[in-house]
Amino acid sequence: MTQDEKDRIIQMRTDSMSYAKIALIIGISENTIKSFCRRNNINIAPKTVYEEIRGIHTVCRQCGKPLTHTAKGQPKKFCSDACRRMWWKANENLLNKKAYYMLTCAGCGTEFQSYGNRNRKFCGHPCFIKNRFQKGADGHDA
Repeated sequence: MTQDEKDRIIQMRTDSMSYAKIALIIGISENTIKSFCRRNNINIAPKTVYEEIRGIHTVCRQCGKPLTHTAKGQPKKFCSDACRRMWWKANENLLNKKAYYMLTCAGCGTEFQSYGNRNRKFCGHPCFIKNRFQKGADGHDA
């Protein structure tokens, strides 16, 4: 292994590149690169690699408090629901909502916009209640 290759390995490894990727680029065995890095103590922190691969946030996106992750479930991005709501309210332009439907209310006849449910019949709860419990002139349900 030449000094130029050693320098390239050191640079790539400090840039958090994997052994396999370095081996492909330089054309040297992956085990040779691992041995060289171990002998010269050229390693990256496993946490850094894991966080880069999974996209794990170490601090809350809204307030900057440190986050603690559990082994189960998706990695956290926010420290609380309040921070999550504040962040999304401030960054509504990042939402990619495509399932908007223009519908007509069965109760009042006005047009309304529904997100994600094209089978909705009423514009809101008051129209549903009025339609559901409205009595006819003869005392029976309408």
